[in-house]
Amino acid sequence: MYIDSKVIITNNLSQFAKKGADIFTSTAKDCIVKNGRFVVAISGGSTPRSIHRLFVEEPYCSEIPWGITHIFWVDDRCVPENNQASNYGGAKKDFLDRVPIPIEQIHHMPGESPPEDGALRYQEELTNYFQPEGDEFPVFDLIFLGMGEDGHTASLFPGHRALEESERLVVAVKGGDPNVSRLTMTYPVLNRGKLIVFIVSGKKKASTLKAVLEEGQAQFPAQKIQPLNGTLVWLLDQEAASLLSKDSAHD
Repeated sequence: MYIDSKVIITNNLSQFAKKGADIFTSTAKDCIVKNGRFVVAISGGSTPRSIHRLFVEEPYCSEIPWGITHIFWVDDRCVPENNQASNYGGAKKDFLDRVPIPIEQIHHMPGESPPEDGALRYQEELTNYFQPEGDEFPVFDLIFLGMGEDGHTASLFPGHRALEESERLVVAVKGGDPNVSRLTMTYPVLNRGKLIVFIVSGKKKASTLKAVLEEGQAQFPAQKIQPLNGTLVWLLDQEAASLLSKDSAHD
């Protein structure tokens, strides 16, 4: 494997979603005891949404400390929140409108702003919240990341100059499906997460996942997620993990 990480393989999508919700909940509880707050960055798309929908159900709705939870996004499309492509809009429908989280603790990306302006605004949002000193970067308690069939993560796409960004926290990019402008956090932020969880499902991603986890040379954006001081976990379903060798497919 390209980096020391833990791989969790679930039997089906129901177990997959439950395990993701369990990780979210247990991390939140631990952070409340240690820090008095829980700060998480989430992703969009069909895979994480299966996890998000469980947050309105018990025991998760009652056990997650919503009153001191702050939610950010690793990326989003530059579209209005009522557009079906909006990660923020999807999260609102799935759980944010139905759990007792204070609205000021929902830090969504400004999807309706011009992309470059939106990137600056969200960088300011991060800076104002975390108050990093000097050349420090924000540190999230938990970051949920997805991975595309092309090996992209967040909105960091193969060949894009955003892959080389080392100073800015958020940048504007264009790509993906749909091919629209997007805002994305950069590696300097993502790699400082205390716990980084890739959530990957479906057989269409199996060959890319095998390459990401088992090929030494970093050729995919997902391979550049290498925590500086944190822990990396891969949460997979059976289909996504179907091509992994026994050495990679461990719990």
